[in-house]
Amino acid sequence: MIRGMKKTIWLGALLLSAAVMHGQESRQDVSVSAIGIFAPQVNGNSAQLNTNSTTGFLASYRYMLTPRSALELNYSFAQYTDIFRTSFYPNGLRIHARQQELTGAYVYNMNFRRINPFLEAGVGGFILTPIRDFQTQTLDTKQNTNIGALFGAGVAYELSPSYDIRVQYRGFLLKSPNFGIDNFKTNRYEIISMPTVGVAYHF
Repeated sequence: MIRGMKKTIWLGALLLSAAVMHGQESRQDVSVSAIGIFAPQVNGNSAQLNTNSTTGFLASYRYMLTPRSALELNYSFAQYTDIFRTSFYPNGLRIHARQQELTGAYVYNMNFRRINPFLEAGVGGFILTPIRDFQTQTLDTKQNTNIGALFGAGVAYELSPSYDIRVQYRGFLLKSPNFGIDNFKTNRYEIISMPTVGVAYHF
C-alpha cells in the first residue's frame, strides 16, 4: 500500500512539474516572417530620396509578462536601392543598401479564442550599410545608424497550442539617411512601412 502511495505521489509530482514547465514554456515564442519594405518619397533641403520597394525577412522573440502584456525583440534584414536626386545629380544617383533592424517593443495582446489581435510600440535602430557593387554609383558613402520609433498592429490566428500565423503592419519612423554625403541630406523624417506575414512557435 505504501509503495502504491509513493507511486501515486511520484506520478502527481511529475504531472505537476509538467504543468508548471508547460506554463513556463508557453510564455515564450519565436517567429519568422516575410516582410515588405515600402518607403515614401522624401523631399527636403534641395534633395530628393526615392527607395525601391522590396521584400525581406523578420525574426522575433516574444516573452509574455502577463496574458495581455509582452516584451519583444526584433531583427529584420532587407536589401534595396536608394536613389538620390539633387541639382548635381538631376537624373539620380543610386546606392545599393543593406537594411538591418534591431528593435525592442512592448506588445499588448487581446484574446478572442483562436484570434488574438495585438498592438506594439517600441524603439530601436536601423543600420543602413551601402553595398559596394555595380548597383552603387558612388564609393564615397558611409554606414548610417538611425534611431527611431517602431509601432504596429496585427492579428495572430492560433493553429494549435504551439503554432500561430501572424499578419501585421509595422511602421518605423526615422530620419532619412544620407550615407555620409552632405548633398543628400533631406533633414526630413520618413515612415518605412513593413507589412508582415509569418509563423510563430510557442515554447
